[in-house]
Amino acid sequence: MEADNMMSNGQEKVALNGEPAFKRSRETRGTESLRNSREPQNKVTVVLGAQWGDEGKGKVVDLLAMDADIVCRCQGGNNAGHTVVVDKVEYDFHLLPSGVLNKKAVSFIGNGVVIHLPGLFEEAEKNSQKGSGLQGWEERLKISDRAHIVFNFHQAVDGLQEQQRQQQAGKNLGTTKKGIGPAYSSKAARNGLRVCDLVSDFSVFSENFRVLASHFQTMFPSLNIDVEGELEQLKNYAERLRPLVTDGVYFMHKALTGPSKKILVEGANAALLDIDFGTYPFVTSSNCTVGGVCTGLGVPPSHIGRVYGVVKAYTTRVGVGAFPTEQDNEIGDLLQSRGREFGVTTGRRRRCGIALTKLDILDTLSEIKVGVAYTVDDKPLDSFPANMDVLTKVVVTYETLPGWCCSTEGARTLDDLPPQAQDYIHFIESFLEVPEVFKRRAKAMQKRHTGMVRQGKEGHRYVMARQRQGTDMVQDGKAKGRHRYGTVRQGKAKGRHRYGAVQQDKGKTKERHREGTIRQGKRKAQGQYHAARQDKGKVQ
Repeated sequence: MEADNMMSNGQEKVALNGEPAFKRSRETRGTESLRNSREPQNKVTVVLGAQWGDEGKGKVVDLLAMDADIVCRCQGGNNAGHTVVVDKVEYDFHLLPSGVLNKKAVSFIGNGVVIHLPGLFEEAEKNSQKGSGLQGWEERLKISDRAHIVFNFHQAVDGLQEQQRQQQAGKNLGTTKKGIGPAYSSKAARNGLRVCDLVSDFSVFSENFRVLASHFQTMFPSLNIDVEGELEQLKNYAERLRPLVTDGVYFMHKALTGPSKKILVEGANAALLDIDFGTYPFVTSSNCTVGGVCTGLGVPPSHIGRVYGVVKAYTTRVGVGAFPTEQDNEIGDLLQSRGREFGVTTGRRRRCGIALTKLDILDTLSEIKVGVAYTVDDKPLDSFPANMDVLTKVVVTYETLPGWCCSTEGARTLDDLPPQAQDYIHFIESFLEVPEVFKRRAKAMQKRHTGMVRQGKEGHRYVMARQRQGTDMVQDGKAKGRHRYGTVRQGKAKGRHRYGAVQQDKGKTKERHREGTIRQGKRKAQGQYHAARQDKGKVQ
């Protein structure tokens, strides 16, 4: 009998409320593991657009990518565009992460991205011809094996769908015709093809490709597809693609749980173009908000670190769709001409309105109107409407602020701006209850008057200087210098001076002087000099 009440590990098997002891112990261990969960080893920094795109995400990503170890794309395709300037050379990116210019970083295209292979390789080749920035890009690029492929017929279908919308409803969605929507449709319909399919058995891939092409031809009888020609093209791309393909889930898992790394995620499109939270149906086909980072890369929510929402000093929108604060007047023309507001991908005019990048574009305005509320039928709206019919009827309430009517191009810190420009920034911060974190820019960070610079060793030594509330940070090659409240760290030798404290590390010998305390090598000596404590007449 006693043996029946004992488990193999010698623990007594006593029932409590009908539950065996071994079951309770398992649940208890699980609860304790949840209570004692460790902080994630590495977290990702995320840059997202907070408007309708074209906010200047590329500039912010370029700044943060200077010292990143991994730079990722998590969603979208070549329907988005970033322009980055390095050594006076303009690089245009649509599929490649902007961090590919950092020769010390790995660029990763995640499973949430849809990839048009001709577009990817053409983009790399064109940018390689502009300068040395992309030299060796194949060695720094990784592509998730789970990413879906955009085929040429996806792009053709995109154009046909736009024609149908125009004929049937008198308006289209204003897509870029890059095949993004049809490719995501194939993914959702579970008949899409992925990168892993292309680099595996090509005969199986070819068969599935023909089935998918036939499916679209049934839906669109006028669609012409050169099946054999496209398969031959894809077979050639497969050989170039194979060395770049990796298990994306395992890659991100190692990056997040391994040695300390700086991981940056650059979002495409923007919040108001999100498939769920944007101005539907005039949106893109992926999640452009922070949730898309988790699903598009396989990143657990607990590993999401800082999230930067990028906004422009004025709001723009490419294509069609409701835009309550649109300035269809001379102010809109001024913003388009001064801000060069034309889409990187399509070249279309960006529709301009007044709503912090590009603050200098507002330099010539005598007053600035900021949209602060919407009303419909004289009733205020408490939230941004999901229904586009409602959004087209809203009346905007504006707050009018004085302009500054002088140049801000030379400003590198908040204090360098005119008082009216500072008031404009403070108003936005106060109204949104969100701080504007990139408003302080050091003098050394200059690039086309945006506050950033790259120069140096083989065209790619990264020099970064930041100045924030008395804080200076410099990174130059492998040598790092940091000055904060008297703190210095340089190269592999580290010295620290803080409130009279010195720590010096040379090889295995350590010396520490703090309030008269000395440690050297393995021998430790402690001395207390000129210290006296007096307690009820006792001197120690």
